[in-house]
Amino acid sequence: MTITLSRLWRQNRFLLLFMVLMFAFRSAIADWNDVPTGSMQPTIVAGDRIFVNKMAYDLRLPFTHHALLKLADPQRGDIVVFDSEQAGKRLVKRVIGLPGDTLSMHNNVLMINGQTIRYHGLPESDTDYSEDLLGIEHRIRINPQRFNPMASFAETTVPEGAYLMLGDSRDNSADSRVIGFVPRDEIVGRALSVVLSFNYDNYYIPRADRFFAPL
Repeated sequence: MTITLSRLWRQNRFLLLFMVLMFAFRSAIADWNDVPTGSMQPTIVAGDRIFVNKMAYDLRLPFTHHALLKLADPQRGDIVVFDSEQAGKRLVKRVIGLPGDTLSMHNNVLMINGQTIRYHGLPESDTDYSEDLLGIEHRIRINPQRFNPMASFAETTVPEGAYLMLGDSRDNSADSRVIGFVPRDEIVGRALSVVLSFNYDNYYIPRADRFFAPL
């Protein structure tokens, strides 16, 4: 057995070393993630593969969540990837509330630190709106004709070391309204762009117009 393992190592050491380095790179520096649902529409659609900068906030020990060095903190409006213990899976959502923020929502209208967030409809869709997160504009999707029991929540304050996350598709997202505040140490990295995209509903045909689209 020892001879066999030794021979296997000699014959494949460069391939094995390459694989270890590649997985370490993907674990701690950068990776891409599949998005199987539409909870971040219209920004991210099901079938997108998004580029994730895993050094956006922390330098981590590969294959762990242990931070060796803090580089930055998530900011309001960032799209982040996190391993949710509550949900039991990796999720992609937008940072809405920072530690210490006080927020509430009434009929899909957010109030952050006493300021009512501004919205305006977009001409190309009767369900897409622009949301101004105190100077950071992005698109969200809301169907005003559809009853959504999560369209409102009472005033709440984000605790230290945690964030309030929402999906851009407000009627179709299991976010902080379901899983609660997201601890900072669950955050894996920041999503920056779409790498590839495939249409799950049409034989996985590539969506060329979404390749390398910024988020």
